[in-house]
Amino acid sequence: MQFDLTDLRLFVRAADEGSLTRAAAGQHLSLAAASARIKALEQQAGLPLLYREARGVRLAPPGEAFLHHARGVLRRVDRLRADLQAYGGGLRGHLRMFANTTAVTDFLPDVLPAFLAAHPRINIDLQERPNATIARGVLDGAADIGIVAGSVDTLGLQAIHFSTDRLVLAAARGHRLAGRASIAFADTLDEDHVGMHAGSTLQTFLVQATERLGKPLKLRIQLSSFDALCRMVGAGVGVGIVPESAARRYQAGAGLALVGLEDAWSVRERYVLVRDRERLPVYAQDLVETLVAYYRDGGVGRPPGAAGDPHDPSPPSP
Repeated sequence: MQFDLTDLRLFVRAADEGSLTRAAAGQHLSLAAASARIKALEQQAGLPLLYREARGVRLAPPGEAFLHHARGVLRRVDRLRADLQAYGGGLRGHLRMFANTTAVTDFLPDVLPAFLAAHPRINIDLQERPNATIARGVLDGAADIGIVAGSVDTLGLQAIHFSTDRLVLAAARGHRLAGRASIAFADTLDEDHVGMHAGSTLQTFLVQATERLGKPLKLRIQLSSFDALCRMVGAGVGVGIVPESAARRYQAGAGLALVGLEDAWSVRERYVLVRDRERLPVYAQDLVETLVAYYRDGGVGRPPGAAGDPHDPSPPSP
């Protein structure tokens, strides 16, 4: 099948508008021309894509699937156009990364500046995504590189281990739990909590953990960075669950006591996900190596007590 991009844009607009008339106007086509284009799409597909009704159009079941793929094609075309324009301005490479909250807000700001300085004609599009959707983005080609932590379905992708972190309970030094050596997450649920924003990987994970325990998380406030979270905790607003690497970074300034979590899920292995490391552009391979080397060589964000050479555990179960 060969589809014209104008036809795909017309179809997507008709589906969004629920009206072929408005879609035709938006594409600067006559209604007759627009109708002929949609009919030609349906003939190529061999199935009805739209139901024509008195008040407009609605998607037929095959049209739902067609719409999903049409949007994907148009997104890729738009990205191709943007990339080519950037290359025309002297850019030599563009990397798309999907990463979890800890990566985006904690250690990548330490890792990426040196990489970008060494690769002045490479751009990076870094997007925070939930762990569960990062692998799918890499597999589908929406991202070149993914960064995940914990138990994640890697969907058959190559998983390159680069560090181990753990979640800990952060509390103000005067808090009643501050003197504990360790605690079960369930035993913190009577306390007020300071959390990350609702869309963050960590907060999504903790909500799921509390649902399994059958007890809600008592959130006083949700924030967009570990720095802000740690300062709120240090000020006595509540306790917080944070990656140890971030907690150590802000511990002194925020006045925190750190308590180990007894739950097995608190230990989180970190992985870079790629479709095929050997087939990545050289600059993308350099970024993977930069991240691995940062922890191997004792980077600032490396979890306290971790070995100089990270061990190589089995990757998350595919």
